[in-house]
Amino acid sequence: MPHVLDNPVWHALTGRQNDISLGSGLARRYLTDISTWAALADEGDAALAELSSLVPAGGSVILARKSDRPFASTPRLSAAPFEGLQMVGENLAPLDALDEAIDLTDADAPDMIELAMLTRPGPFIARTHTMGSFIGIRKEGRLIAMAGERFKLDGYTEVSGVCTHPDWRGRGYAGLLSRIVATRIMARGETPFLHAFITNTAAIRLYESLGFVARRRLQGAVLRGV
Repeated sequence: MPHVLDNPVWHALTGRQNDISLGSGLARRYLTDISTWAALADEGDAALAELSSLVPAGGSVILARKSDRPFASTPRLSAAPFEGLQMVGENLAPLDALDEAIDLTDADAPDMIELAMLTRPGPFIARTHTMGSFIGIRKEGRLIAMAGERFKLDGYTEVSGVCTHPDWRGRGYAGLLSRIVATRIMARGETPFLHAFITNTAAIRLYESLGFVARRRLQGAVLRGV
């Protein structure tokens, strides 16, 4: 039987995060100021046609799913494929607190966007931080590391937005903040999971060291409206 994590964004958009989504029964996306992620109910042409109505010319969305074939371009959507690795927290050592870690709020959003623009942990726009809880570390008044939550589906929440300012790397902040976020997810009775580009071996090694294990590869693509 298909597992919810085989098409995680779809199950988030049609479940716990339905209230911040746009679309219909075959294609959905997050509100445009929250995230560029979208999802399809299946691999049929009708689903892609519905998705194209959610992507204006010059706009883009990101898709990822379990599949044996990569996303292909259509007359109205140009695809730039990539491959990702999905990992699930199975052997995580809880970390309840870190003196330096603070809960981030709407007031921190400009600094969160600035850090994400510098480090590129994944799409992070005006209201991405409202998808879940985020924590961070400030040094000399500047946000230098953060981690938080993104996709939420029944029984699972994704750890995402993990990044550290280049001047402060090598101190273990990414791992520590990821463990705190994952610990909070587990305390709610949910399972933490995450995604990484298959080529990002450094991130994959970090997550393995924290207790995340590879579940499966996912086919992804950035689809641009033409």
